[in-house]
Amino acid sequence: MGSFKAAAVQMRSGTSPERNAADMERLVREAASRGATYVQTPEMTGALVRDKQAGAAAFTTEDKDIVVSTARKLAKELGIFLHVGSTAILRADGKLANRAFLFAPDGATVANYDKIHMFDVDLDNGESWRESASYEPGKEAVVTAIDGARLGFAVCYDLRFPQLFRSEAMAGADVLSVPAAFTRQTGEAHWHVLLRARAIENGAYVVAAAQGGLHEDGRETYGHSLIVDPWGRVLAEAAHDEPGVIVAEIDPAQSVAARRKIPNLKNARDFTVNAGEAEAPRLRGAAS
Repeated sequence: MGSFKAAAVQMRSGTSPERNAADMERLVREAASRGATYVQTPEMTGALVRDKQAGAAAFTTEDKDIVVSTARKLAKELGIFLHVGSTAILRADGKLANRAFLFAPDGATVANYDKIHMFDVDLDNGESWRESASYEPGKEAVVTAIDGARLGFAVCYDLRFPQLFRSEAMAGADVLSVPAAFTRQTGEAHWHVLLRARAIENGAYVVAAAQGGLHEDGRETYGHSLIVDPWGRVLAEAAHDEPGVIVAEIDPAQSVAARRKIPNLKNARDFTVNAGEAEAPRLRGAAS
């Protein structure tokens, strides 16, 4: 089980998939030139488009998507695992999926993952988001092999649901991915602490490529892409919201070591909740 270099690509995606694909290509090439063999891009790499009509014009099916085709070509040319954090894909039923893709060094699709948890919130600065109005949530967690490690998938708001990451860790994931487009408000409050917590509680690396800055559609994202080790230490950070690349060494043996020191995955026990006279809560998303 050897070590390898992972990169997180920070972007400021606009409304044009063609421009975003070109920006992605430039940054992925930079990451590969720095020795990264696993490269992750942020959530909504293809386009950040808040207006529904504009989104309908920008988003297309997987076979016609320029980010998908560009990423596939780059993975094969550069001989890397290229993880498109997500892009909007038009499904056969006419609905949209917020979908991640992992391409192998031969250009083949290793896995895809549809974001499970929809960002439906009202923030106290007046921001309001209803992701479920545009996207169909996924129903399946995904873990797959990369470079001698096991990668677990998530996208942005999934970060707030620790049971997803616990389930993936129990399925063997020693690297957890959190490509994101965190708002500036929520990012300033919670981004670092949640990413470090997911790493610590699962004894796993966390790679989180982020969107950053003021976007064409008016939203503002936090940036600060991170790579965190299984002990919760920040190995690399883009300490700003500008586009760029961060790189860090991933050694799966460090995940094994962390889990030996704190064997909470092994020590986990099933339990029920005694709520007294109140109705017992329905457990959702718990690992079986």
